[in-house]
Amino acid sequence: MFKMSEYSFVAGTIAVGLALACYVLAFIAVRIARARTGLVAAGVGGETVVVNGSGMAGLAAYGSLITSLALAFLTMSLMFRTIASGHGPFVNMYEFAIAFAWGVVAVYVYFEHRYHQRMLSVLVLPVALGLLIYATMQPADIEPLVPALQNNLLLTIHVAVAIIAYGTFAIAFASAVLYLIQPDGGIPGLPKPEVLDSIAHRAVVIGFPFLTLTIVFGALWANIAWGSYWSWDPKETASLVTWLLFGSYLHARVVRGWRGRRAAWLLVIGFAAAIFTFFGNLFFGGLHSYATGGGN
Repeated sequence: MFKMSEYSFVAGTIAVGLALACYVLAFIAVRIARARTGLVAAGVGGETVVVNGSGMAGLAAYGSLITSLALAFLTMSLMFRTIASGHGPFVNMYEFAIAFAWGVVAVYVYFEHRYHQRMLSVLVLPVALGLLIYATMQPADIEPLVPALQNNLLLTIHVAVAIIAYGTFAIAFASAVLYLIQPDGGIPGLPKPEVLDSIAHRAVVIGFPFLTLTIVFGALWANIAWGSYWSWDPKETASLVTWLLFGSYLHARVVRGWRGRRAAWLLVIGFAAAIFTFFGNLFFGGLHSYATGGGN
């Protein structure tokens, strides 16, 4: 099962890279077609057009198909490793990096199906690919659980809700960046700013409760493992800061009517905080540095 997990991981990593290449090439083809003919191509920006036999929409469709295959491979990798190790992906940074990448890809697949905005892939999939490449640099050996990690069920739930939260925040980040790079009137071929604003908001609405559950289940586990619900560990503190940033975004949007660039910048900062939360224990140590390379 361990070998099957490794093979699936490699296949998933290659698939994410291929999918990203298809999306990027489709987007480049759109820009070239617009410059040459003034026509808008279908697929990447979610708009319907006539293309003079260039196959741009086909490239984007292949990107969607390969992304789904990548999700299947990463799912198998996590399943095989769980069977081989007897526990969820929460022991080290190798396992959680794959789980984080799985969450990013899974949430992207959902949002592409829901909103038909493939352009998000150009910013979302590099996050997943970067995590998978990072995982290749970490020890992949299966080791016995240390005492702090022996509550399998609670920790598995803790990690599961965390990766969903992080995946949705990657979507919000991509939407925010695409919003920020456009002038007020938008850029033809890219999703309209109001669409991006709506997608970002929807992503945070989904992700914020999962981040809340991440902190709650983490506190319950901490009390069992360390005898305290909250120890101001660097990773705990970073999680709280991330929670406050995304909570501030929702509050500002509902109470103060924040839209547009101010809200988009807050989402970019929030995602940077989420990434820092993931890697923070590598720099500052703390209670979460209980395994080789850290952990969740």
